[in-house]
This record gives sequence, structure tokens and C-alpha cells, in this order.
Amino acid sequence: MSISSTRREFLKHLGAAGVISLSAVPPRFLARAAETATVATAPDQRVLVLIQLAGGNDGLNTLVPYGDDAYYRARPGIGIAKNQVLKINDQFGLHPRLTGLKDLYDEGKLAIVQGVGYPHPDRSHFRSMDIWQSAQPLIEAPRDGWLGRALEWQFDRDPSRAEALTLGTDKLPLTFVSGRVTVPTLRRLEDFQLLDGKGPESHRGLKRESLDRIITSTPRKSGELDFLRRATTTALTTADRMKSLNATYKPMVEYPATGLANRLKLIAQMVVAELPARMYFVSLDGFDTHAQQEGGHAALLAELGGAIRAFERDLSGHGLSDRVMLSTFSEFGRRVAENGSLGTDHGAGSMLFTMTPHKAGLFGTPPSMTDLNDGDLKHTVDFRFVYASLLKWMQIPSEPVLGEGFGPMDFV
Repeated sequence: MSISSTRREFLKHLGAAGVISLSAVPPRFLARAAETATVATAPDQRVLVLIQLAGGNDGLNTLVPYGDDAYYRARPGIGIAKNQVLKINDQFGLHPRLTGLKDLYDEGKLAIVQGVGYPHPDRSHFRSMDIWQSAQPLIEAPRDGWLGRALEWQFDRDPSRAEALTLGTDKLPLTFVSGRVTVPTLRRLEDFQLLDGKGPESHRGLKRESLDRIITSTPRKSGELDFLRRATTTALTTADRMKSLNATYKPMVEYPATGLANRLKLIAQMVVAELPARMYFVSLDGFDTHAQQEGGHAALLAELGGAIRAFERDLSGHGLSDRVMLSTFSEFGRRVAENGSLGTDHGAGSMLFTMTPHKAGLFGTPPSMTDLNDGDLKHTVDFRFVYASLLKWMQIPSEPVLGEGFGPMDFV
């Protein structure tokens, strides 16, 4: 019998047993873990989580300069009242819906970087996001991302540590684009579940037994059929591994019922399971608040703070919070003055949060509320210094990724 006819017979038997498939190709680290039946990683392996605040987060209503009267003159309709601000000193406080992040700040687990931006800011969503995700402001059409280059550096030294994953996005963000390292995207854990049909558990068990018999009894041949056998085995084992993750992982806290919290919960699950992925990317959309900003922005910040707080408590409960650093970023801030629709338009300088196991507090120089650049805050911290800090945490040198002149900040 020819290899092609044997292949057809193999697939025919699989179909008769109740076609199995994975609804996505398993990431390399999941497939490798499935094939070797091990997920061992170094106990001190560090993890980086990036949260993109897509649309341009209003930094002034996130970290509120409530001690500066110029803030209230510029925002008579949408300024956060002094008696509502979650004060962190006599000048600045957090939005009242950021109680989760205020708790982390008080516990010494949150760094807030003020005045973050880049030279010659661009108010285009697409161009500014390209700059933030590539960390190459002078290149008009960047071909790779800053973490894509970091993964390449890591791959050349230890391929097993060059693993990353994007969660909840439709396509790979430029951040992870690389010419040599592939980063998978995963919308939900169920994308890697075994599709073994409906019916009683006993019927599905018999179906799985039939599949196992087909795989083990089919004559071994080289080439295409052997590839199909290995691919099917990996699909089955990967599905079992992911099902096991669901069954054995017990979160130490109750996560909020939000999209971001669900994605961070999945990351916590993978960290607890010691999967080798070292970098994760998730996105929270909706920050382009041109009109009636107050309610929508408050809801987004509540989702952000609640998800990050639960994530940190979960990791702490598993004794893993000192292995994970999380950072937010957004393509730009908003203009200082509110617009006529009780919203804010595209601006420049802003701020970001970093959940850190090292040194918490306020970092960077606060931008002036009156010395503006065409109505926008002037940045006081180039975002590449923040990136250099995150790279230091990941034990990756910044120069091959960012170029010269960008050292880490004090929160690492």
C-alpha cells in the first residue's frame, strides 16, 4: 500500500472515530511540553506582561494633579474633584475607580511613571502606536517590534527562553513582530481544547480510546504519514494538557467578571503551571474618549485596576508575584483642555503603571500644566527608558533592542 493511500486510510479511521481537531495550531511551547510531558522551567524564570490601553488613555484623569489649579481651569466639566481623588501625596492622586491600584501602591507594589512620551509626538493612532510598539520613532514603516528584537536576542542564546504569547487580539501586535521568532495569538483557552463531540462522558471516553488505538496500531512509515501520526498525537496530548490546566489550577482570589480579568487569569494559570512563555501581551480597548468621557473612562479604569489587583493577589497566593512584572502603555495621552463634548482629543505626554516586585512609588518629572506644546503636555521621560527597565528585569540588554542611550529607571 502506498504512503498516500495509507494516509487516506489513517484519516478515514480518525473520521470514523469522531473527528478530532484543535481549533488553532498549538504554540511551540505548548506543543513541546505536550510531546515531552514536561513543563519544567527555571524556578527563578521571570515573566513580563504588557497591557495596551488602546485609543490613547487620558493620563491627567488617571494620575490626577489635583494640587494644581491649572488642571481645574483646563477641565471645568470633566476634572476629578479633589474630594474624590485617591490621594498619594499632596499634589497627585489616582482616579476614584482605581482602588485596586491604590491598594498596590500603598503596599509598595506599584510604580507610576509620569510624563512619558517621545520626541516630536504624532497624534495619529496608527503612527504613534507604531512608534510605541517598535521603539523606533525615526522609522516610518517599522518591520519589527521591540520585544520581537528582544526575543531574537534571547533565541540566539537560549531558544527555550524565547517564548511569548498574545492573548485576546485578532492579530499579532507589532510589539512581537520578528523575522526569526514566531509568537502565537490566542483569543481564549478553548482554542486549544479537544473537539471530541457531544454526548455522555462515557461515549467521549470510548471515542478517545478508539483514537488512541488507531494511532498506536497504524504501521509506522516515514514521511507524510509519520508526520500525521505525530501531529495527531501532539494535538491529543496538548488538549489533555490544557484540560488538565483547567482542572488543577485554583485561583487564590475571585477575579472580576471582565474581559481583561479573564485574560490575566489565564496568564496567571500559565505562570502557575510553569509554562515556558516569558512574555505576554493583552489589550484593553476603548480609550479614545472624544465625547462624554467621564462614565466610559471610569468604567475602563475600574476594569484595569480590578483586573491587575486580582492578578497580583492570585500570583501572591501562589508565591509567584516576585517573578512577574506588569506594565501598561498607551499610544498617547489626551490634550490638557477638555473639548466642547465633555471629552478630550488626541494629545502627547501621559503616564503609565508598572506592577513591580522591586521599588514602588512615583517616578519621572511631572510635566507642567501651563508650559505646553500646542496644548499638549511636554514629555519628561522618553518611553524607551521604561522599556530599558523592563528589559533589565527580563535580563536582556537594552542596546541591541533600543539602541544606545537608554538605561533602566529606579523601579527595577
